[in-house]
Amino acid sequence: MYLKYKQKFIVGITLLIVAFLIISGIFVAYYLGRQIEKEEEKPIEEVQYDLDAISPDIPQGLIFEILRMRYRGLLDIIMNFGTSWRSKPRFYFITNMDGLEYISKDVRAASGESQIFFETWDSMFQENKINRDAEEEQETSEVTLTIMERKKVGVLGIRSRDLEKEKIYLTYDYRTGRWDGDDSFNDSDGYGHYLGENYEIWFNLYQTDKDGDGIPYWTEVNLLKTNPEVDDSKLDPDNDGIPTTWEWKWGYNHSKYDNHSTLDPDQDGLENIEEYKMEKWFANPFSQDIYIEADGMEEAGFFDYPHIFWEESQQILIERFASHGFNVYIDDGWPGGPTNGGGELLTPYKTISQDSGMMLQFYNNHFSEERRGIFRYLVVAHSGGFCHPSKFNRYDTLTVATAPGVILQRGGFTPRARRVVEAAMVMHELGHSLGITPWNVGGCDNATFTQGRKEKQQYLEEWGNYRSAMNYYYIYDKSLIDYSDGTHGEGDINDWELLDLTNFQKESKVIEDPGFELPGQEEISFMHIISTNLRGYFRRS
Repeated sequence: MYLKYKQKFIVGITLLIVAFLIISGIFVAYYLGRQIEKEEEKPIEEVQYDLDAISPDIPQGLIFEILRMRYRGLLDIIMNFGTSWRSKPRFYFITNMDGLEYISKDVRAASGESQIFFETWDSMFQENKINRDAEEEQETSEVTLTIMERKKVGVLGIRSRDLEKEKIYLTYDYRTGRWDGDDSFNDSDGYGHYLGENYEIWFNLYQTDKDGDGIPYWTEVNLLKTNPEVDDSKLDPDNDGIPTTWEWKWGYNHSKYDNHSTLDPDQDGLENIEEYKMEKWFANPFSQDIYIEADGMEEAGFFDYPHIFWEESQQILIERFASHGFNVYIDDGWPGGPTNGGGELLTPYKTISQDSGMMLQFYNNHFSEERRGIFRYLVVAHSGGFCHPSKFNRYDTLTVATAPGVILQRGGFTPRARRVVEAAMVMHELGHSLGITPWNVGGCDNATFTQGRKEKQQYLEEWGNYRSAMNYYYIYDKSLIDYSDGTHGEGDINDWELLDLTNFQKESKVIEDPGFELPGQEEISFMHIISTNLRGYFRRS
């Protein structure tokens, strides 16, 4: 009896202790919670920034990046007979930043010194950088970039002379991080891009920056109201898919949602989200950019050779478009690109036809999905020569034929002529991808002149003045390599004004099934009406 009573007593005490602990835990949790709430209720003290300061806490300096320099004279040289096109320009640059001069050719190190020149048509991927220490709280810096070209002189060309070929004057503002002068924000040729008379130049200017996002301290605390010690290139406060740094650079509000997946202010087919992804490849949301991935093809026999997109052919194309305000970028093996990017030599086929759809195997396996809708895909092949959809009905795939017999038939008897002919063929097929087609321009691809003397004469009477690489009569004219500008008289059309850079993303209104004959019988009436109206419009203009 005693033991039974003792056991009950112990159980009762235990229950009391457990109850006490539970009640105590609840009380402590409640008390701490109230304390935390009180802490949270306390107003957070705002960090006070010096609104007048330009570069507090770090040494103030300026960094000048020369990203790319492209010689603009090749097109004029290669259009003339001779071998002078083989001599690439030899040049260097001089920077002057608030009186501090740097000459790029004079390279000095502890082990010695030497002179190094750029000897190329295009210095892409040969970037350079110069630093300049500035006075603390300095407001602006005066910057110049001069391109000097070394030319041989005298009868034997033994002597040489350095000639100034381009010069840019800039003023950099340390408060805003902007510059103006010969290049400025929202100018006609693009920010950080200067289309000069002799050279085309891409560059960047920025200052030392504690958080490393490229946005100056003064701009962060006075204009953007962001934290100057936090990297805004990794933040996206408005959740629109693009970080603050990019939006600031191009004039967007970082705290206001913009649908960058649909915005395309320059109407080049690259929405802002794609322009952001292509930033390292010079994409500019306010300049019309055309991106091409180019693959070649291995030789298809003993008497064949590897088919490549010649460097000079690329420069012809780039220059022709640059002179009309378009930027063409051609990946023929860019470092840092996707593993199946440009510059591959594909499995050889002696014959590729539009109807066979054989381009699909190259498109699927050598053209990365991440680039579709941004790049057009070009194959420099043994045979072929067409712009035709590989997926759906979108004209984003081109091929040109460069077999020895094909090139010779088109007048490519010399290395110079071969490069000119190749450039003309690419320009023709690219024109289709840009919206110049037989069903909207009657003089384009119209093959009726091959049907007899009468048909040929009729064609010439209507379209003989249409001096364009899109016209079969002029595609291999080695003095042309151009689209028409509409100034050649009756029947001419201004191709340049008709270009639609978004065309390669659209479903075409015409389906070219096997056996399709140009210009397409079902499109003749439509084509005739459009062509006639266009001729009348440009005559009136």
